[in-house]
Parts: sequence; structure tokens; C-alpha cells
Amino acid sequence: MKIACLSGKGGAGKTFVAVNLAAAAKNATYIDCDVEEPNGKIFLKPDNVQKNIVNMLLPEFDGEKCTGCRKCVEFCRFHALMYIREKPIVFPEVCHSCGGCKLICPENAVKEKQKPIGIVEVGNHNDICVVTGILNPGEASGIPIIEDALKYEGKTTVIDCPPGSACSVMESIMDADYCILVAEPTSFGFHNFKMIYELTKLLGKKSGVVINKQDSPYEPMEAFCEERGLPILARIPYSEEIASIAAKGKVAYEESKMAESIFSDLLEKIGGEL
Repeated sequence: MKIACLSGKGGAGKTFVAVNLAAAAKNATYIDCDVEEPNGKIFLKPDNVQKNIVNMLLPEFDGEKCTGCRKCVEFCRFHALMYIREKPIVFPEVCHSCGGCKLICPENAVKEKQKPIGIVEVGNHNDICVVTGILNPGEASGIPIIEDALKYEGKTTVIDCPPGSACSVMESIMDADYCILVAEPTSFGFHNFKMIYELTKLLGKKSGVVINKQDSPYEPMEAFCEERGLPILARIPYSEEIASIAAKGKVAYEESKMAESIFSDLLEKIGGEL
């Protein structure tokens, strides 16, 4: 079972939910796909960490073989190539490593070189396999790192997605069996929540809602979920106890009976939805 945790904005509690759900699942695999700002390891503090470098492939041109036909430039739909001053120029920031330029070159003038863009760390927290994708600063896309991180899976896999609804989120949830939409009960939180709901609807994913930091019902969100038959799976209270545990970088499920009950019930409800 693959469960993806999404939120429309940073700070909604997506990582908090994902980490504690993995703790509740036992023998789970937790994958942090928020490669620009991976925070799950702050709480899980994995041991025996192994680091694997992730590379992307970039085209490299042989000037002696290239005849300037520009077929590679015309082929590249991402506009990652230009032919300037009698030679092809590569813009690595927009290259998608598709290899099309190499395939289409009639002179076999294109080779591919590896460029490191980040790492995937794999370690353990008790019975949880902790997988963390980390994008190098300044790199444009973390998709290759997300793809590499998602190769690790267990009986229960919890995917901590990037915030928002961009391509990196789509890549993270593509193979998920169920999506948890984590939302704050505020007007701003509701606005961003609707974006990730539309994304999961577009991809045909089963989903349910976790409302975090709730002290009273937020009626527009409640009505939205009821109208669309979207189940509210859990309501995490605005609790000083839980906030204090999280602020200390600890796993609430392991420290609080209230959190243990919330996330055990959440896991059971997700199982009932599938």
C-alpha cells in the first residue's frame, strides 16, 4: 500500500502527518520527496545512513562530427538546445534528459555525460526504512531524485510529497494507492487545499482529508468536502502537547497517547477506503 501525503502550501503539517503515519504503520518505508527542503529526517533521525549520488544525463557534442544540421535543435521540445556561432549550446536548466537529440543526430555527434544533481539517503528509524531525497542547491528540477527515491518501497510506503501542485508533486503521487490531503482550517489553507484536490481528481486518485491544527470547524472546508463526498479522516487538534513534541524534533506517535490514537485510527480508516 502506497500512501501519499500532500498539502497545498508549506507549513500545513504534511511532513508531521507522513512521519507519524509511517510510525503507526510499523515496518513501513517513509520516502521524503520534498527534495528541496526534506524535513522528515529531523524527526526520524535515521541510523546507518547510506548515500547514493543521483545524476542526470546531459548531451555533449563532438565538434568534429557535428555538421550543423540543427535536427537536434528542431527536435527538442523543451528548447534546451540552440545553435550559435557554428556550434550547439546546451541549457542544462531546461534539459529533461530524454536522449532524443542523441537518437536523432545523423552524424552520431552526440554523447551523454552524467551530471550530479543530488543524493538519496537511506537509513533506519526503529522499524522504519527512511528514504530522503536531497536536491543540490541551484538545480532546476528534482524529478530524477524523486524517481530514484520512489524505487524504495515496503509493505506500507508513506510518501511525503513536495508542497503545492507542480510536476514534482505529480511525479510523487503517480503510483500512490491513496492520497491524504493535509489542510489548515483557514481561508488561505482552504484555497491551497482546493488546488491539490483538483490535482488528485485529475489523476483519478482516491483521497481523504486530514485537517491539522483545528480548534473549531472551518465551515467552507467542511461544506466543500461534504458536497464532493470527500471523507475527513482525521482532525488533529491545536494541541500544546503535540506542538511541544514536534518542536523538540520527536515523533508524536511515539511520545503521546493522543497522537498514537489519532494516527492508528487514521491508518485503519485508510485501509477501509481501499
